[in-house]
Amino acid sequence: MTAKKASAALISVFHKDGLEPIVKKLDELGVTLYSTGGTEKFIRDLGIDVVPVEDVTSYPSILGGRVKTLHPKVFGGILNRQDNESDVSQMKEFDIPQLDIVIVDLYPFEKTVASGASEQDIIEKIDIGGISLIRAAAKNFKDVLCVSSMEDYEDFLNVITEGNGTTTLEDRKRFATKAFNISSHYDTAIFNYFNQEKEETVLKIGFFFLLVEIVENGRIVMG
Repeated sequence: MTAKKASAALISVFHKDGLEPIVKKLDELGVTLYSTGGTEKFIRDLGIDVVPVEDVTSYPSILGGRVKTLHPKVFGGILNRQDNESDVSQMKEFDIPQLDIVIVDLYPFEKTVASGASEQDIIEKIDIGGISLIRAAAKNFKDVLCVSSMEDYEDFLNVITEGNGTTTLEDRKRFATKAFNISSHYDTAIFNYFNQEKEETVLKIGFFFLLVEIVENGRIVMG
């Protein structure tokens, strides 16, 4: 499945600047919109139909908003493999809606730290649901397009406008790369905050690319 026509999108963002034209375009394209909290209200105030995530999960936002989207009916809609018969069967069995687009950004952790906020306020800006949604959608780029930053709103709007709601595998992998860059940076910022005393050594990951050649006598030569 290279080119995919989007049928449903989950939108739950902290930054709403630039979101309006995206919401209107998705609605114009007939894409079902799912959302939570302030983003749901933002969409509804535009006069556009939106399905509250609570209607899907049959569970309200709890613990002061700490738990909103962490539910199998949300993550199943993102992580299912659309060409896998078992996944398709379970989607039907558990009445899980397919989610083709995930637009989620993260709480402004670095800005909160820089503002001199209290430790409690800083801790509350460690995003859990958002980072999980981003990683899930980016992992399943074969079927899902993930928009993880307001900086990518215009790029995404151009993609769905030019494709009339259809995205290519190349598009989805490109946005997945952006998403993992965002998540990596975000986790590093959190680690740096907790590691201000430099008690923990920063882990380094090396990537080694080996050229493997199969020679006539069956030996494997790496160089």
